[in-house]
Amino acid sequence: MTDPRPSDLPPAIPAATLILLREGPDGGPPETLMVRRTAHMAFAAGAWVWPGGRIDPADHDHASAPADSVAAAREMLEEVGIAIGLSPAPDAETSAALQQRLLAHDPLLQLLERHGLDLDPAAFTRFARWAPNLNLKRRFDTWFIIARAPEGLPERHHQEAEVAASRWITPAAMLEEIAAGNAHAIFPTLRNLERLAKARTVDDIFADAATHPVEKIVPWVEGEGEAKMLCIPEGAGYPVTRSPLSSAFRGVH
Repeated sequence: MTDPRPSDLPPAIPAATLILLREGPDGGPPETLMVRRTAHMAFAAGAWVWPGGRIDPADHDHASAPADSVAAAREMLEEVGIAIGLSPAPDAETSAALQQRLLAHDPLLQLLERHGLDLDPAAFTRFARWAPNLNLKRRFDTWFIIARAPEGLPERHHQEAEVAASRWITPAAMLEEIAAGNAHAIFPTLRNLERLAKARTVDDIFADAATHPVEKIVPWVEGEGEAKMLCIPEGAGYPVTRSPLSSAFRGVH
């Protein structure tokens, strides 16, 4: 893998992903809801990720919520049927109806208006923004959004075309499974799992987000031959900022 010139790369696709968080049981570390992408996906097939996808033009139409928050909420509903940040909070039947219409490509904001709902921008906090410029088939400029899971979440219903499985798991446990070869993840997911794993509570994660203003993370390669390192900036909240290029994508199949 080489560092291509920007002119050689396809345009980055604007995207958003939602890191849903809840406190761990018995005072344990926070858990996050992750999904495993289906094996036939063109990007990150079989990888464990957070629900997310590209930002659609209609996601820009909310009067006060930024498009990345709208897209993150929409993708969570589409992929697992969980409504986040909606006011008033919909019941399970309404959430299921919203998911079905989203999968039929109805715009989220039109659906909310139809059901007398609105999106609360305060429910979403920007955590990070990643835009790798490596020589990848698809490039995304992705906002990572954090949100608290409400009480009494409905049963998850997977978008069969994209989601093979979902689970609540601590970031540290997911990193252990990746290291053992029992799961895999793309590079930005690995680094964000490491950052989340520092926290003892959900409040710690929001404090970390407040401490580190979001700046676009663009990894780069340093060194030559077997000494090549994949690097990200210092001071952005990430405990690991340099990884051997040969192993940086060990979690990616």
